[in-house]
Amino acid sequence: QVKVAESGGGSAQVGESLRLSCAASGFSPESYCMGWFRQLPGKEPEGVAGIGDGNSTHYADSVKGRFTISQDNTKYNLYLEMNNLNPEDTAKYYCAVDRCWRIEALWVGYGLTQAWRGQGTQVDVSS
Repeated sequence: QVKVAESGGGSAQVGESLRLSCAASGFSPESYCMGWFRQLPGKEPEGVAGIGDGNSTHYADSVKGRFTISQDNTKYNLYLEMNNLNPEDTAKYYCAVDRCWRIEALWVGYGLTQAWRGQGTQVDVSS
């Protein structure tokens, strides 16, 4: 059974930083990759960042240069360092485990229906 749990969300002012953490288990890192997506109520989810095959990193244009995704050597713990936050970053952030090609595409064209995800952690950025 795949388990995914996020932590580290909270409130921040514009320009500040937050770090999200994700602990996952129950899957084979040789066959699956991990990533982050975010979602606002009533809106479609948006892939934010992912680590794909060969430890390749992938970012949405909206966060490139501000967010950094990383993973520990076990491949079961994932992090998202979010710098220079702005109000458009406000959302619930989810960690997900999925096939690597879907992670590398940040789920564009694939959707999230087959991803294992956690309960999410809320990030609120105010000006």
